[in-house]
Parts: sequence; structure tokens; C-alpha cells
Amino acid sequence: MASLSMSLHAVNYRLTNIPVKQLPPIASCLATSLSNCGELLSSQHQKSSKSDSEDAVQVHKLMTRLTSLLQDRTPEGRWTAVVLVKAIVEAGQWEVLRGCEPFVRGLMAILAKPDPTSTKKMSIITLTRIFHLTYQYPTLVREITTPSLPGFITSALNLISVKPSSEPIRTLKLNATPFLETVLYAFGELIARHPTIFRPFSAQIHSLLQAIIGSTSPTFSKPVVELAGRLFVLLHNCAPKNTSGEEWKTGCQMTIASLHGTAHYVLRAVVEQWESSDPSLQKFAKPQDYSQEMRDSGPDPLGLPSWQGIASGVDRLIVVLRMLSSFLRTPTASTVVVPVGLILDLTSRLTSVMVPSDGIDVQYNPQIGRAERESLFAELPRIHTACLEVLFNLVETLESGSVPVAQTILEQALWVFRAEGSSREVRTSIYDLIHALITYIGPSLTKQAVLSLTKLLQTACHDLFPQPGDDSASVKRSSDSKGKSKPNQATTNADAFLNPGLKQSRHLEASSSLSGLKQAASELISVMLTHAPTEFLAPSLRAEIDRTIIMTSDKNAMLASVLNPLPPKKGRGAGASIIPFLTRSYAAELEVEGLIRPRMPVLMNASPGFAAYDNIDEDEEDEAAVSVAHTTPANTGFLKPSTTPILQANLMDTDLSPQPVSASSKRSHQEALHKPPLAPSGSNQAEGASLQSKRQRVETSDIATPSQPSLKQASPGAFTGTAALSIPTSSVPSTEAPRARTASVNTPSTDNVGGLLSDTLIPQSTVSSTEIGAAAQEAGENESDDEIPALNLDPDTDDEDEDEEDVAMGES
Repeated sequence: MASLSMSLHAVNYRLTNIPVKQLPPIASCLATSLSNCGELLSSQHQKSSKSDSEDAVQVHKLMTRLTSLLQDRTPEGRWTAVVLVKAIVEAGQWEVLRGCEPFVRGLMAILAKPDPTSTKKMSIITLTRIFHLTYQYPTLVREITTPSLPGFITSALNLISVKPSSEPIRTLKLNATPFLETVLYAFGELIARHPTIFRPFSAQIHSLLQAIIGSTSPTFSKPVVELAGRLFVLLHNCAPKNTSGEEWKTGCQMTIASLHGTAHYVLRAVVEQWESSDPSLQKFAKPQDYSQEMRDSGPDPLGLPSWQGIASGVDRLIVVLRMLSSFLRTPTASTVVVPVGLILDLTSRLTSVMVPSDGIDVQYNPQIGRAERESLFAELPRIHTACLEVLFNLVETLESGSVPVAQTILEQALWVFRAEGSSREVRTSIYDLIHALITYIGPSLTKQAVLSLTKLLQTACHDLFPQPGDDSASVKRSSDSKGKSKPNQATTNADAFLNPGLKQSRHLEASSSLSGLKQAASELISVMLTHAPTEFLAPSLRAEIDRTIIMTSDKNAMLASVLNPLPPKKGRGAGASIIPFLTRSYAAELEVEGLIRPRMPVLMNASPGFAAYDNIDEDEEDEAAVSVAHTTPANTGFLKPSTTPILQANLMDTDLSPQPVSASSKRSHQEALHKPPLAPSGSNQAEGASLQSKRQRVETSDIATPSQPSLKQASPGAFTGTAALSIPTSSVPSTEAPRARTASVNTPSTDNVGGLLSDTLIPQSTVSSTEIGAAAQEAGENESDDEIPALNLDPDTDDEDEDEEDVAMGES
């Protein structure tokens, strides 16, 4: 706070001691210092301590000095005061706004004085800012804005126009151009917040806007005309209560009618195939005299003045089309009804007239000369660009509400592209429009719709590559020409040797003009890869897109390509990913880092919530195709990495104790694959180790039924972790035919040891328990050092097999 006090003290010192005529050069420096003192200016009403009282004195001194400068006799003092008042109002907020009424009076007095244009412009901007900041404080609006705004509107109108005493309209001044843009911008900012104050002036403002919009000569710049069109749309806020929506709809319909009336004259060189769906539009068409030059003599439905000539008619058409775009993108205070049908009817008429080319036949009007017809064809790209902007604003405003008419809009855009795709402005507008459409209808596109965009996407890829005038192309041409003995003298530019920087500047200008086109093409390719069905893109087109985005290092498009790969089809493998190129170009980007090395938490153990699967109904259990061998507790840790389960050879001599079988106990296939292994007892550890190196040889003639061994012979403590002993299926001659493998949900018991071992050790055949017992005895008697085969855990028996084996063991 001490530094802020010093800054405020320094500003006051300069304003007091420096001569007034020397203040304008340091006005920007003083304004920056005041902007940094916003906290001090906001707390100037508090005087809790001595330092605060000193700061309040400095703030009061500053306010007094600025008020006196606003009334200074010199224009330098008034200019400095206007700049500093704007800075202090924006920095101080409510605490300064509540005491800015003297500033408002001083600024409005400047508008009536013969001050320089810059001072008056800055006064209008500062007053607009004050009225804008007071809008959130109803008390300040009542005390400052409401009494002062009518006088401000009158003073601003007097700067740009003259009002006859007997008429409610105004006439533009000849020298109104310097203030016109500033005044229109100020009215556009305030009219929506204070419509009732502007209501008495709406007729005067409307008359001025008609003169600006209907001007045929290049008197007004493009920003001024666009501001006039936007203010024309905002005038519907001044309508009486609850009628602003109807006023907006009427203004939009009148704008469309004016466009149809103008197009009736501009497009007369061709025979139109379009017919309006609204019969009421026919009344605006007037009879024409084809022997006379093209002209519109009367006021149109918008009240715009007359025009003459093909160039003036096209300018009028483009200006009103841009005003229609303003109707669509300008926010409204109340709900309005958008005439979508009328807008699409208008754009269909304007886009149906094409420049003649291969495959496009245009029927000429024989009563119109060739000069007017060629002039129309030369202006058609400008008209179509304005139409595409209207459609773009329609889609952007309606968003998902534009889906029902999206196909119609897409067809109109493709008409224009096929006929006038060579125009750079047309391509840019089409790319933006298709980008907006694909965002909403991309996933629902059919294969035919995607194929219709092939030529458009190829052109977009071509636009992303360096143009022939770029430095890379020049280097290539120079390298190719090194082998030639003598260059062509007729094509050599001698001025390029005298001014080498001329060519480089020309390349920079060309690249800057193509920036909008390249950006639109890049965004179109990205949105196509993201939203459109990638399986409908031809492989050759997808390859061209991938090559383009790799060579141009387009990060967004490369990410879209990686995240939306070309799916594999029958007879064709999966497409190659371009992720190596993305990683090489943007290795430091967070998106790429998260894509190639995701930091996802790893599940190390089963959640207790898996126990809920134990309550599945019996009916669902019978239908589930799950292979189960053992029952384990819910928290088995089956998600932990584990080695392959191993079964010791002397399991044939062990006796498994019966385990209780629960009807509600369920096992999944994953639990079956990770069941805990059985091991021999500690007393027979040496015997188990010796049995692991023996190969079982089973012969049907030598099989005998063994007696049931005791469970004491096996113990988990004797587990050695060596490979399991299995019986090769090729050496087991089974007396039964192989049976189909089915899922089983039974838990093995003491009587079903043979079935369990046959499931585990003999995966491809069915062997009885007696055969397995004989094999176990022979394995204990014969010694062998052959290689031990791997263990196969896939079950091979069903419930019926196990039941039959249980019965056989019981009978034996």
C-alpha cells in the first residue's frame, strides 16, 4: 500500500507542477500509474488510520485536479483529463463511479466544443464506459445514467447528422465519417441495456442506418456498414413491451424480402429454375425494362434507397446478406422465431445460379447482353460467399436444432464448391460451414454422404501444403535448374537481382493471406477424423490425409488421426498408426505424454466387493459358461501376478479330505485359472521330489484299482515348486469315445479325485479313476529321466463325466 501511495503522490505532483501543454505526452504513463492504484482508489472512503487519511487527501486532490482539467481552456488539458478519467473510473469501480457525476458533465460539454476529433472520440468512449459500468448498480443508474444518457444520445447524433426541425428524421453530415464508427459502436453497446431511453430516438437512428446501409458509393468502410447492420437489428429492443420478438421477426422477414427484390434484378441475365415456396414474395417483384440499365428505382421493403448498375446491385445484395447474418448472430432480449424455411429458400435461389463449367449448364436470358452476363458471373463468388456466411451463422445459432435441415445445407455448400471451388474465399467459407455441420451430424453421416466429401477433403489437403510461391518451392526450382546450361531469358525477372527483398516480402504477403484458408482446412480435417465415421473414408483418402498432417505437423489433426484409427475390414488389415510422427514432433506436449505413457493406477488386489458375486441365483449359475475346479474365499488375490499352478506327481497317492460344498459359492473362469496348487506332505518330500522326474506310462492291461491313500501323506509344506507331472494324451489308449468339453460348476470331493486329475492332466481324453490309480503306482515304481511336459489346466469333463467316475469308484 505504501508503494501505491507513492505512485498516487507522484501523479498528483506531475499534474500540478508540469505545464498543461506538456501533459499529453505523459498522459499514457500517468494512466498506467492510476490503473495500478485501483485498490487505493477503492478504499479512499475509509479513514481508519492516519495513513488512510493521507491517502484520502491525495485521492480528493486527484479528483479535483481532473475536474478542473476537464474545464481547462486548452485542448491539451482537456485531452489529458479525458484519458485519466477513463483510467480512474475503470480502476476505482463503485467508489469512484458514485462521485463521477462532475466527470460526466465535463465530458458531455466537450462534445459541444470545437475540440479535435481525437478528444471527442475519447469523450464518447469514456462516457460509454461509465454508463456501461453503472449498469450493475441500480442506484447509480438512477442517479447518473438515466439523467445523462438522453443528452449524450442527442450530442452524439449531432456530431454525425443534422435534424430538420419539421421532420422526425435525420440527414448524415458530409464530414460525419470520423465520428460515425465510434457513435454506432457506442449506441450498439448501450441500446440493449437502456432500450426505453433510446425509444424516442429510434426513428432518427433508423433513418441514419438506412442511408448508411443503402449507400451505393464506397463512402463508408466495411466496419461502419457492419456496425450499422448490427445496430439496425438491435433497434427491435426499443419496441413497446412484449413486442420486441415480433418486431425482430418482422425485420428479418423484410430483410429477406429486400434480398429477393434485389436478386430479381441482379440475376436477370440468366433464366432461373427456382420457384419460391412463399407466394407473398412475388408481390415484391417489379416489371423490368431489359433495354435499360439494371436499376431499382423505388424504396425496397427495408426502405433502402434506389441503386443503378450491376456493381451497385451486387454490393446491395452482399450488404443486406451480411445484415441477415447479423439477425442470426446478434443476441436478443426475448424469444424470437427464426424463419428457417425462408432463409433456406433464399440461399437455395442464390446458390442455384452457378458459373458455367464442365457439367454445369446455365440457361442465358437472350434479352441481356454478354457484358452484363459476364459481370454477373464474375461477382457470383462474392454473392455465394455471403450466402455461405448466412448458413454458417444459422448453424452456429441453432446448434443441434439445425440437424433437421443439415442435409439441405450440406447439399447447397457442395453445389457451390463444385462450381466455384477455385475461389479462395469460397473455399474458406465452405470449410467453416462443413466444420460446423460435421460437429453435429458427423456420427450420423451415411457412406454416400462421406464419399460426397472426398473431393472437398482432397482440396483441403492440397490447401495445407506450401503454395508454389513459397520459399520451399523456390528452392526446389532453383535446385532443378542447376543442371540446365542456360536459363530462359524471356522468363527471367531482372528486377529480382536488383531488389532481393522484394520477392521475400511478396511471399510473406501471400502466406498471410492464406492463413485463414489454411486454418479452416486444418480444422475441417480434424473434425472429420473426430466426428465422421472413419470406416467410410476410402483408404487412399485416409492415407492422403495422414501424409498431409504429418508433413504440416498439425498437432490437432494428428491427435485426431491417432485416436480415430481406420478400423480393419475383411480382406484388409488394420491401418498403420501415425503415433511415431506425433511423438517425434510433439514429445513435450501433455496430450501426447498422456497418450503414449498413461499414468493409470494399477489394481493390485481384488476388492471386497467381489464377494457380492457369491449371491448369484442358481438359474444364472447354470446358464453361465464358467469352468470351476475349487472354491476359495472371496478375497483370493487372483488379480496378483502369479506363476503357473503346479501339481506334484505323488498326488496320485494322497487322500483329499471332503470339503463342504456351498450352493451359493461361485467361481469365475479367472479364479479357476489361478487356483492354488497342491503339494506333497513334509514327510514324503524326498519321495515327491523323486517322483517328479518320472514319466507315467499307462497301459490298459496293467491298470489295477488302488486303495485310497491317507491325507496325511500330503502336506503343503512339502511343495517344491518344480514342474508338474502330466500324462501325455498320445500314450493313453482310452476305451471311451472323446466327449465334448462343457463348463462345470461342481466342486470336487474325495470320491472325485480321478475326475479332477483327468481334468488337470489329460486335457483331450476321458480316463477312468482306475486307470489313473494304476498310472500312479507305475510312476512310483519306474524311474525315468525324461523331460516333464507342461501342465494343462483346461477342464475336459462335464458334470456327467464326474458323476460316472464317482459311481465307478464307489463300486470298486
